[in-house]
Amino acid sequence: MTDGREFDRRGIYQIRVKGNLDEKWSTWFDGFTITPQANDETLLTGPVADQAALHGLLARIRDLGLPLLSIKRVERSE
Repeated sequence: MTDGREFDRRGIYQIRVKGNLDEKWSTWFDGFTITPQANDETLLTGPVADQAALHGLLARIRDLGLPLLSIKRVERSE
């Protein structure tokens, strides 16, 4: 089992939500790349500084009323 500290470092995340977001929302999501997907879904991809920043992004998704479908850490940044 891990102590979780490796997740408190910068990493690249993919966040999938239900609904279509236009690329203009990229600035509001700290420069994340916004990619429309099939089935009325959107994929947000970008760097997250740490767990606190990730929770901030999730709060923005919540505030927009977008259903969260998945979160995936795709790599760790140094």
